[in-house]
Formats: sequence, C-alpha cells, structure tokens
Amino acid sequence: MAHPRNGQPSQPSPTRQYPANDASDSDEDAANERTPFVKRGRVYQQPDDDDELAVTPGADAWTTFRTRLRYYVPVLRWLPHYSMDSFGHDFIAGLTVACLIIPQSLSYATALAHLDPVNGLYSAFVPGVMYAIFGTSRQLSVGPEALVSMMVGTAIAQHGAADPNTALAVGCFITLFVGLFTFFLGFVRLGFLDSVLSRALLRGFITAVAVVVIIEQSITLFGLRERAEHVGIGEDSSTVEKIVFIAENFSYIQRLTTIVSFSSIAFLLGFGTLKKRVTKAPWLQFVPEILLCVILFTVLTGVFRWDKGKDGLAILGATKEAGLQFPSIPKVPEGVSLRSLFGTSVLISIIGFVESIVISKQYATKHNYSVSPNRELVALGVANISGGLFQAIPAFGSMARSKINDKAGARTQLAGFITALIVLFAIFFLLPYFFYLPKAVLAGIICVAALSLLSEAPHDLKFIWQIQAWFDLGLLLLTFVTTMAVSIEAGTLIAIALSFLLVIKTSTYPRITIMGRMPGTRGRFRPIKDYPGIAEHIDGVLIIKIEEGLYFANTGQLKDRLHRLEVFGDMSVHPSEEARLNPVSHVIFDVENMPYLDASAAQILREIVEAYRARNIQVYFVKLRENSRELFVKSELLERAGGESHLFGRTADAMDFIERERQALHPSEVQIY
Repeated sequence: MAHPRNGQPSQPSPTRQYPANDASDSDEDAANERTPFVKRGRVYQQPDDDDELAVTPGADAWTTFRTRLRYYVPVLRWLPHYSMDSFGHDFIAGLTVACLIIPQSLSYATALAHLDPVNGLYSAFVPGVMYAIFGTSRQLSVGPEALVSMMVGTAIAQHGAADPNTALAVGCFITLFVGLFTFFLGFVRLGFLDSVLSRALLRGFITAVAVVVIIEQSITLFGLRERAEHVGIGEDSSTVEKIVFIAENFSYIQRLTTIVSFSSIAFLLGFGTLKKRVTKAPWLQFVPEILLCVILFTVLTGVFRWDKGKDGLAILGATKEAGLQFPSIPKVPEGVSLRSLFGTSVLISIIGFVESIVISKQYATKHNYSVSPNRELVALGVANISGGLFQAIPAFGSMARSKINDKAGARTQLAGFITALIVLFAIFFLLPYFFYLPKAVLAGIICVAALSLLSEAPHDLKFIWQIQAWFDLGLLLLTFVTTMAVSIEAGTLIAIALSFLLVIKTSTYPRITIMGRMPGTRGRFRPIKDYPGIAEHIDGVLIIKIEEGLYFANTGQLKDRLHRLEVFGDMSVHPSEEARLNPVSHVIFDVENMPYLDASAAQILREIVEAYRARNIQVYFVKLRENSRELFVKSELLERAGGESHLFGRTADAMDFIERERQALHPSEVQIY
C-alpha cells in the first residue's frame, strides 16, 4: 500500500503496485528526501543505568568517584536501598539453590575435576560471594559447572598429575588464569564476544560435551573404574576408546553399583518429570530432588553397608580437614607448563562467559533491568581470581540453578550471597556426613546434568532442518565430530576459531547494492536484487548504494565487487561467464547509508575513482554526509571525482545532470528517461 504523505491519506494509484518495503531511495518527493547531516561535536547520551549513576556536569572529583564506584561495584548501589520485603524471597531462593549446588559441587569436583570434594564447595562459596558484590545479574547462580569441571579434569590428566598436591596446583592455576583473562576481557571492554560465537557451533560443541560426559561417567555407573585404570583408560583417553572399553568389558559390570546408579538417575528424572506435570502444587517446584537423592542413598549405604565386600559400592569416604584455606598462590609443580594451562584457561573463560551472559540477559529481559557484559566479565574475573587463591575450581553461571533461583523468587544478588553462606556452613560442618555417599550417585547426578545440556539440541536441529540451513548444520556436525573424536579442547578451538573466521569474513565483505529504476517513474530507484525483473538497469549508468560505513577491513574487496557489478550487474553470477551489461560511462555512488569512513577507506575510494576517470568514466556522489565530506576534501577524493559539481542531494538530480551532459554532447541522442 502507498504511504501517507504530509499526514494525508494517499490515494490508490492506478499504476502497477510494487512491494511495500520502499525505505531505500524515494527521489520523487524532494522535501521528504533530505539526508540529515551529522554535526560536529560530542552528543550527550544518558547512561545505561538509572539516573542516579549519571554524573552532573561540573561535579567535584569525590562525587564523580562515588558515582563511578557505585557503577563498578553494584552492591554499593542496591544494598543501601535494600527493602526487607525482598529478604524473605531472597532467603528462600538462596536456601533452595544451596540444596542443589552443594551436591553438584561435590559431584563436579570429585568425578569431573578429580579433586577433593571441598574444592568444589570452595568454588560455590568464594566466587558466589564475589559475584554478589560485583555482579549485575540478580538471578544468576555462580558456581562450578559440568563442562568447565570436565575441562579442568582433562587438563589435570594431560599433565599426569597423579599426585593430589600437583593436581590441586594445576586446578588452582587454571582458575587463576581463567579469572585474570576474564577480567582482562572486561577491562578492555570485549563484552560483545557473546555475540561473536555461532549458535550452531556452540550447539554442536555443547551436545558433544554432554555425550562425552555421559560416556565418561558410564565407567563409574557400571562400576568399571578400577578395571579402566588397570588397562590404561583414563581422562586422556578418547571417547571412542572409552566406548570400546565399555563394550568389551560389559560382562564385568558390578550389579549393585549399576542398580544404585540407574536408580539415582531414575529418581532424579522421575522427580523432574513430576515437577513439570504437577503444576497445582507450587511448593513442589522448590523440593531439592538432588539433595534428597544424596541423603537417601547416603543413608541406605551407611545403614546396609553397601560399601563392604569385593563388589561393594565406591563411596566418597573421608575428606581432608574442613575449613577455609588461607589465600595463596600455589607453587608451580615440576614438569607442568603454565603456558599450556593458560591456553586451556582461555577456552574455559570464553565458553563460561558466553553461557553466563546468555543467562544474565535472559533474566534481565524478563525482569526489566539491564546487565552490562563488560561488568559481567569483570565480576566473573574477580570471582575466579578470588576462587583460585582459595583452591577453588573455575565458576560460572548455571542455567539450571539460575532457573531455580528465579522460580524461588530471587530479587537481588543477596540470594546468591545467602547460598554462599549456606555452602560455607556445609564446608565447616556437613562434609563428614557425606562419608557414605556413593560415587555412583555422584556420577548419576552428573549424567542428569549432561542430559539437560542435550535438551535443546532436538529443537535447534529441527529448526535448522525446517529452514534448510545446511551450512549451519555442517558447522554443528563438524564441531560435534571433532569434540567426540579428538578432544574437548579441539572442539572448543574449532567452535571459537570458526566463529571468529565467519565474523571476519562477513565484516570484510562490503555491503554494496546495485540500484535500478522502477518502471514508469523518473526518480524512483530500488535494489535490483530485491525487485528482480522489475527494477531496470539504466544503459551506461551504474548506480551503487553503499549500505554501511567503510573502514580498512571491509574495503579490501571493494574494487573486485565493483568490477563484478559493472560487468555482470549481480554478485551471484560466476566470474567465468560472459559480460551481461553494456560498457559503463557513468557511476553514481549513493552514500546516504555510509555514516563514516576511515583513512584507509578514503584512500581506496580515491584509487577507485582515479581508475574510473582513467577509463573516461564519470563518477558522482549522492547524499554525502557532512562528517564524511571533510575527509573527502582532505584526501582529494572529491577533487578527483570532479569537484562540487559531482555532488548531488538526490539520485534523480545526478541522472538529470548526466542527461544534460549527454544532450550537450549528442543533441540527437534519445533521452534516457
């Protein structure tokens, strides 16, 4: 339908109707097509947060410092205004999450990271406290994660850290490096990294990791751990080798261990299904089924002594002395390369941050507040630096725990602080009560967590298949196969490297469009690719619309793209084909959507203009912005194009000028309109 003009409804046109997406170049109405020039000078913008964080112009240094401090240390902002009406909600949420994170921390530390159980609890306590102080998300639950713990355990195994002290030192250094690198990313404002990683690559990687975790834990589920160590199957073994080992030794599985393992998995899955189906009992959503499972099987094992005998259950056993360690940096173990640990830490940092910021943004949108990716990086960095000093494994946000935190009513970061205090209580007083906790139950908890990582894979695969995005499917399968067949580190590198390559490829591909004239009009131009068979090429005239700012990265291919458009009129045509357009004598650049250009782009544009002029092709610029005009003059680009007489406010004006020139040179020539 036609658009209203000057507030009046437009009359239906008797001429042919065209698609309604006509925002690009309406030259028919001169009054409505004036490009706003960008004026020099800085434009004041409101801060992203509330008005109380805005600095009043002319404020003294102390006022500015306090304002900035409240911005970078959010607890100083929300705690003074904390309402006791929210305390009940935060307390219930903190208690509920604590019932989940305590058994998870024990599981991830022992079964995945291969460290003492208390190191998992340290990871839930210290980073949890620090995030409550520096974090901007009110619902994010920070603590140990299955994927991150698995990568730590793999790194420990690769360094042959059989000695517990060496393994602990490796884990602490990884946590420290994770914290330092994450903090650095936030300090240099690289919070946009969550938008860089391809969803297809991440889905393939996460799906593969979930399968790897399940296969790894299957050795414990079937009671084959000792036999695996005897034949040399460990953390550094490939997933394929572990599958082959399980298949070849299936006749040696321990019956009691297998029964307890799958009973715990059935209990957790059944309880989770019950929560989804019984919606009339809200209290049921807050029942910590993982804690109930741990208590149930710990009591049964202690009462019936299932740990006795040759085929008895492997239990958690005695843990090292409870309590907090004095913060310190461990001594570098002999034979351990800190450089290789830093490489693993970088991968953990990027994957952990991406998962955390996705969760933070999700709940910020739901509850109508803002989160800053850069401050989230700083908060997670400080949390992990502190954790590394207290012998913790890396900690990031958890989707499952954050979901429970939100459902339980968390309103501020105090909920996370309460969770951390309850974990501290467990560190000092509850660890001895987990003596009879079966390791098979811990493996079952991890398998259920891995199954939750698989839950979104069918939806994503269905969507990819539905829209026939075969390229994305190929990326997903490539990451999946690499992670499964080689290692988690290789899968992580593939996911990150390919994501960055795709971004670089896209950003270096200049967005330019060839425009055509709509039939029956004098000054109505539209992209030919959007109006195939309708918008018409103008013989001898090439109209190019630049759709973005030009800078050093996206101008490298500009010459080649312009040449292909000049010859074929379409970038989809293969260069080996014959030319489809007549020789060009005039080129019009519509630069309305080019908000800026840098020195490199100006130099390349000048070379392009000089090449056109050397071939006796006239060049014109339409709708040049004021901020770009200055660089056009300084670089002599405008002079090479023909000076002020080759600048126009509308494409139609440039076409009129070309027509007058043609008429002056060839009076008998038929008009091009």
